[in-house]
Amino acid sequence: MAVYKEIVTKAVIGKGKKDYHDTYTITPDVKPTTVLGCWVINHNFKGYPEAGKIVIDGSFDVNIWYSYDNDTKTNVISKKIKYSDTNSIKAKDSNNITEDTEVIVRSLKQPTCSKVEIKGDDIVYTIDKELGIEIIGDTKAKILVEEDEEPWEIIGEDVDKQIDEEVNANYMTNEKE
Repeated sequence: MAVYKEIVTKAVIGKGKKDYHDTYTITPDVKPTTVLGCWVINHNFKGYPEAGKIVIDGSFDVNIWYSYDNDTKTNVISKKIKYSDTNSIKAKDSNNITEDTEVIVRSLKQPTCSKVEIKGDDIVYTIDKELGIEIIGDTKAKILVEEDEEPWEIIGEDVDKQIDEEVNANYMTNEKE
């Protein structure tokens, strides 16, 4: 008859990922002629449970390099973007998502600028990112327990004596004893 025991342990009880495509607008001091580049740096984020859902608060800096004055001068404009997203993730036991539940958030795809264009005096750009969320909680695991313990091997003192007798101390000189 098989014997099972339950072990209570911490494990991933919920997991999900989400793609984000957010559009922002920034207005430079002068009217831009051409956008020369857009890059995203300093992405920081954290996740925490709130009312049975997972909230991710984060921020990143966007730098847009553009030309103006009929492409004769350039400038870089920077903006810090803050975001807060609430996500519902199916957990094996969603009743156990409390304020003490551990949440791990990973950036599966760093924020990047996928589209940028000039509309009048504004620069409109789209930032894409992908975040993965894991919920860590208490769970039970059943394991099969073997009742028959394997016998201990007895190590005799004769083993050392046998090894000493088999060793040829003159193996380098090819001499036989």
